[in-house]
Amino acid sequence: MNKKILVTGATGFIGSSLVRKLAATPDEVYILVRKSSDLTSLSDVIDKVHLVYGDITDRASVESAMKGIDLVYHSAGLTYMGDKKNELLYKINVDGTRNILESALAAGVKRVVHVSSITAIGIAFDKKPVSESVIWNFHSISLEYARTKHLSELEVAKAVKKGLDCVIVNPAFVFGAGDINFNAGRIIKDIYNRRLPFYPLGGICVVDVEIVAETIMTAMQKGKTGERYILGGENVSYKQLADTISRITGAPKVLFPLPFWMAKILRALLDLYKNKNRISKLFNMSMFRVASEFLYFDSSKAIRELNMKVETHEHSIRNAYEWYRERNMLV
Repeated sequence: MNKKILVTGATGFIGSSLVRKLAATPDEVYILVRKSSDLTSLSDVIDKVHLVYGDITDRASVESAMKGIDLVYHSAGLTYMGDKKNELLYKINVDGTRNILESALAAGVKRVVHVSSITAIGIAFDKKPVSESVIWNFHSISLEYARTKHLSELEVAKAVKKGLDCVIVNPAFVFGAGDINFNAGRIIKDIYNRRLPFYPLGGICVVDVEIVAETIMTAMQKGKTGERYILGGENVSYKQLADTISRITGAPKVLFPLPFWMAKILRALLDLYKNKNRISKLFNMSMFRVASEFLYFDSSKAIRELNMKVETHEHSIRNAYEWYRERNMLV
């Protein structure tokens, strides 16, 4: 029997890829969107889904959206690396998640998949990839986004105790086709346009958006209640990542390593400089602080239990670059 599925965050990078896959199934797909939402990322499937107007921070609209729903994919959230939106981060990522979980429980929803983040897992301080069982250690870096993603998982734990069937997935750094807002793709654009003359000394775990969306759907079918699954791929240093982007895009290599202490001095000097637009927006201190650490992850649990595919980081970078190039978005 066909199920009624509700997706939050459907206009985002991961959410839109997920909706596209769900729209190809016989299930009825409902997406929770604000009246002001830009639906561009869903233009090819908008006629195959039902729009439900509301906002995860508005409890009444969430309760109304949950009526008659069987399954919920909660991928809405605010991703912001800085300290100027702390209240909004908390309101969306923590209060919004609580609204979704409590409303789902009250409406008798059969299962929820909560799309979290690897910042809710932790940092690999010794470069050894960490697994789902690590104790959250991101508090050593002051990043409100990471704190709110951690707190949203604590909300999931509370809801599970109350009887909600919920599974958590933690996507790593997601590249690939469809990243219209240049989330991870910003680094591709900036290296291509020679706006990133240096690279940070840390590293990241790269995964393709198609793999993430597929595995999120598998988590709905096979994930264990209350468990979390890291959805990652290859662990690469920023130097390796920059070299791969240069090779694929034909841009010059990024040659200069930049330690965090030096980045702070350089940032202060750049703030005095009139033409700031020539340097990447990625060069803010919160982001650079995180990029100076190793966010390396062990995805073997998702490979084992959710049949997650594995691709090279080059595969994802190429997918993203080709998609941007076809649409002339790198200028």
